[in-house]
Amino acid sequence: MDAQKRIKQLMEERGWTDYRLAKESGLSHSTVTNMFNRNNAPTLPTLEAVCRAFGITLSQFFSEGNGPAEFTEEQRTLFSKWSTLNDEQKKALLALINTM
Repeated sequence: MDAQKRIKQLMEERGWTDYRLAKESGLSHSTVTNMFNRNNAPTLPTLEAVCRAFGITLSQFFSEGNGPAEFTEEQRTLFSKWSTLNDEQKKALLALINTM
């Protein structure tokens, strides 16, 4: 999947400019424009910020189907909480899950 193309698609659906995406996602305008003008693939933290701005999960972003991916309430809660963790907390949680 072409991440930049998908982001542009989501922006067009909402009528958003690069500036609006930067504002809604908390990213710098240069980060957003470089993603398109220099064809820089977004990093995972950048993609997470973009998805939060659009109100979708990473799974929905990468979903190839026409509709959004369906999640249980527990899964939505887990994804919601995951996006609030810092990098160290995410590593610790993944380590815990891997031991189960």
